[in-house]
Amino acid sequence: MTENGSDEWDGPDPGDDESSAVMRAVSRQIRLWREAADLTQAELGAAIGYGEEMISAVERCKRLPKPEFLDNADTVLGAGGKLSAMKEDVQQARYPKKVRDLAKLEAQVVERGAYGDHNIDGLLQTEEYARALFAMRRPAYSEEEIDRYVSGRMARQAMLERHPAPTLTFVQEEVTLRRPLGGRMALRRQLERLLEVAQLRHVTLQVMPTACEEHAGMAGEHRVLKLNDGTTLGSTDAQLTNRLISDPKEVQVLEMRYGMIRAQALTPRESLAFVERVLGET
Repeated sequence: MTENGSDEWDGPDPGDDESSAVMRAVSRQIRLWREAADLTQAELGAAIGYGEEMISAVERCKRLPKPEFLDNADTVLGAGGKLSAMKEDVQQARYPKKVRDLAKLEAQVVERGAYGDHNIDGLLQTEEYARALFAMRRPAYSEEEIDRYVSGRMARQAMLERHPAPTLTFVQEEVTLRRPLGGRMALRRQLERLLEVAQLRHVTLQVMPTACEEHAGMAGEHRVLKLNDGTTLGSTDAQLTNRLISDPKEVQVLEMRYGMIRAQALTPRESLAFVERVLGET
């Protein structure tokens, strides 16, 4: 986030009509309520603790207002809760489109299995670890882009606390527990987070040790998603693409591979002991 309390927003991702529509609606409502109250942009800014430039940027759809901006504007303009009610929509618009789409899909998940071979799964990451990951992307992201992606990733972790709880299983390659992304202390806090999440009854964490001679996951990381309507999907990541797989034959292959990976990995009890040992060595 920028120091003045809002995100820079230079427009939506290409084709992100949903985000654009939300931002136009919010900007228009703020302007209409301000004009109805007979306040200038400078006067509204002074009343809610922002500069005139910030009010102008929000009304021109160039910046995303934070929740407190909407709450304060609602009170000063006498909007009766109508501006405050837009907070959730604005928060969703803040996230990149692919993050929002993934969150919508995961909201339907009753079972999710994930094998990770190069970094900790997004649902398990600390904010510090996630920020380090996005900061090292090349071409480099701007600070505002990093903020948006980190916020979106952290919001997805609400899945861990959802009721009824989905069944979540993770197999992490040993190297992901040892690579000090963000520094040694960031890794220590990430390992502590793994141990914390693994205590949840609907979560199972396993480790694939490097010394394992049989490994069904050599084709790379993937996920298997079972939805509440009975549909099963798969997904894979590559350098520049994330592929969602719906073809039953291909999904079946991913399910088979994931089952074999879990069988070859350390047991959950052994895995927790392994993570604790790595933590002690870090």
